[in-house]
This record gives sequence, structure tokens and C-alpha cells, in this order.
Amino acid sequence: MGGEKEKREKGKVVGGKGLRGGESVGERVVRWGYSALLYLLVPLLLVRLWRRSRRLRQPAAWRRLGERFGFVEAVPRAQSPVWVHAVSVGETIAAIPLIKALQHRYPRLRFIVTTTTPTGSERVRAAFGQQSLHCYMPYDLPDAVARFLRRINPCLLIIMETELWPNTLAACHRRGIPVVLANARLSAKSARGYRRLAMLTRPMLRRLSVVAAQHGDDRRRFAELGLPAAASAVTGSIKFDLTVSDAQLQAAAQLKRDWSNGGRRTVWLAASTHDGEDEEIVRAFAEVCNQLDNPLLVVVPRHPERFERVFELCRNHGYRLSRRSRGAATGPDIQIVLGDTMGELLVLFGACDIAFVGGSLIDRGGHNLIEPAAWGVPVLSGPSLFNFQEVSRLLQSVGGLTIVADYRQLASAVVALGRDGERRRRQGEAARDAAAANRGALNKLTGIIERFL
Repeated sequence: MGGEKEKREKGKVVGGKGLRGGESVGERVVRWGYSALLYLLVPLLLVRLWRRSRRLRQPAAWRRLGERFGFVEAVPRAQSPVWVHAVSVGETIAAIPLIKALQHRYPRLRFIVTTTTPTGSERVRAAFGQQSLHCYMPYDLPDAVARFLRRINPCLLIIMETELWPNTLAACHRRGIPVVLANARLSAKSARGYRRLAMLTRPMLRRLSVVAAQHGDDRRRFAELGLPAAASAVTGSIKFDLTVSDAQLQAAAQLKRDWSNGGRRTVWLAASTHDGEDEEIVRAFAEVCNQLDNPLLVVVPRHPERFERVFELCRNHGYRLSRRSRGAATGPDIQIVLGDTMGELLVLFGACDIAFVGGSLIDRGGHNLIEPAAWGVPVLSGPSLFNFQEVSRLLQSVGGLTIVADYRQLASAVVALGRDGERRRRQGEAARDAAAANRGALNKLTGIIERFL
């Protein structure tokens, strides 16, 4: 009897905080149906992974297939690490300062970081080396998740931003593992999607120990989907707590001298671009070249599998290109630099005069606007910003962000900033001051997480 009572109590309280999360019969049936569908989709998932690993020329991603099914190196039970899940590059960048802050406060605490993409894996390895174990997130299959949890035995799961999986959260709940949704954001578009799957969404939210939301709108949307008010807090975005190392400052300064030819060229960076945007950027650059004296465009596609395609696009338009991966100095005859490296976008933002952030001229919701703002660079973006509504609103309100609707407006904005150095300085300083004024989320978030350690 005592053993049964202990099992029941384990699922109720962890770290002094209650874990909600019982399922109704209907909700359980829906999750079973979801699991059955996922098992049927496994062959398609494997084909997709195989093709992606070949296209990216990353055979290691396929060789590590077992990790997707929970076959990971077992961790000694006495260590009981913190499991941090960051989907890809953007979430990993946000997770790095959080993990380092927790490592500083708890030097003996071990971390296991999971991602779903090879690019995210590369960022983890670059940031931590052997200090933190990386593996791929298991597919949300009941047996794969159970196997993974048995082998790593985490004391806490921290999920970055919004990556909720029904079986993973159910398994953590059964084992009494608290789950913190950190730096959480939920756009109106995503909330509508979760609402359509309410029978899966409601039990998932009840199993979250706490949601540390970036903004009040995010918290409200989680509450409307069924998250109890007591289980949420507004911390702000930890992406504002960006730190630039001395090495990055020096690298950016040197690169800017090279690219700008000692300040004689305007350097325009188009970052995190997607299919459908690169064509618009190249069209805009043609107009920029007609109005500015020998400008330089630096294009950084969001996904590495598109590097070659974007290179060919630019070359087919008659531009003289160089590849960043080859590291050679860029002479005045080069018109476009292809940013085909990983892990140095922050430095590239520091080396430009004007930054356009992609995922915004198409319906993708935009990407991180804070990195260029932190460098004091005037920021340009398309109108699709549902993933960064509060940040974009803030930067717009102080004059640090300009929204453009198409390639003509993009070209016009680049030309206006390229011609007027004082305007560039004012807009860049406004963006930088706004980013600096909103720091502090990291301390709030680590304070929340410490309740579960």
C-alpha cells in the first residue's frame, strides 16, 4: 500500500509545485488515435530524414537515426540531468545563455540538449563542446519517448519557445518530471491551430508546470486554450539578453572594413531569407545598384540546403559573387556575398550598415529582429511578423524598424538609408536603445526554473 501511495504522490508534487494533467476518457482516446497515426507515418518520416540528410550532405544525421527512437547513451541515474529541448537554430541561440546561466549557478548540474535539426545540433556542439551532451529529440512515439526518458532520467524538462508534443508531455507527467515552457510565444495563428486540436491541446497545457511567456499577449492566448492562470508568468524575451563577445566585436569590425572598402561602400545584409524572398531581394538590389555607388549585398539563406540554389539565382542575374565559406577578402568588384556558413550570423549583423530580416516577405512570421538591433543597425522587414509581434511593435514605435511590402519598397528603404548616414545612425541607435532597455528576462526565467531544481 505504501508503495502505491508513493507512486500517486510522485505525480502530484515536484519541487513544491503541483503537476496537473489528468486525461478524460475522450482525451485519452484522441491521444491514442494520434499515436496510431504517428506510427503509420514513421516510414514517411524516415524517407524524409534520409532525403534531407543526403540533400544537406550530412550523413551523420542519418547515422544517428537511433536517437530519433530513443536509443541514446544512458546517463547514470545519480546524475539526473536537466533536459533542454530547442527545435533548431533560433531556439538553440535562445537556449545557450539560459544554459550557461544555470551552469554558472549550479556547476555540478548536467544538461542534455535535444534538437530536431542538424543545424541546431551544430550550434549546440559549437557552444558547449563536451560540456553538454547533445542528441536528437525522439519522435513523439510512446515507446521511443519512454525509452529516452528511462535512459537519461531527467530531473526537469525545459522546452524553448513552443514545441509541445502530446506523448512526451504525458510521459513526463507520469514520471513526475516537471516541464517548463521557457521564452514561450504563441501567435494568434498558432493559437487557432491549437484550438482546432483542443482534445490534444488541453491535456498538454495541464501538464506544463509553468509557462514563462515572452509577452502578455502570449500569456493570454495560452490561458484561452486552457492553461491555468497560476501556471504562467510574463518574463519578456531572453533574446534581448544578448551578449557579444570581444572576439565577435573584433571579427565584425574587421569584416566591415573589408566589405565596406574602408567605409566607401554601403553593406546591405539580407538575413534568414526563404524561397520566394531571394528573388525579391535580387530584384530590389538591381534598383539599389542604379542609385547607390557600388553597394554590396550579403545574402544569408535561412536553410543550408538552399545555399547552392541562391548562388545560382544571383549568378544567373549577372552578378559577381563570392562565398563567405571560402573566407577570402571581398574586393570592390564583388557585388554579392553568399553567407553560406553556419553559426556566424550575429557577427555578420555587426559588419553591415543595413539589415533586412527574412521570413517576412512571405507568410512565415519573421525571424529574430533583436540581433541587428543590438548592434545598432537599422532594421528592415516584410509585413509577416506574427512570430515577433511585440518585438516588431517595440522597434517600430521607436523608429528602429521599417516595414516594407515588396521589392520596390525594400529598394527604396535601402537607398534612403544608404544615402543618409545621419538617418542610419538615428535609426540604429533607436533600435539598440530599445533592445538594451528590454534586457532582464534571463534573470526572471532562471528564477522560475530554480524552483524546480
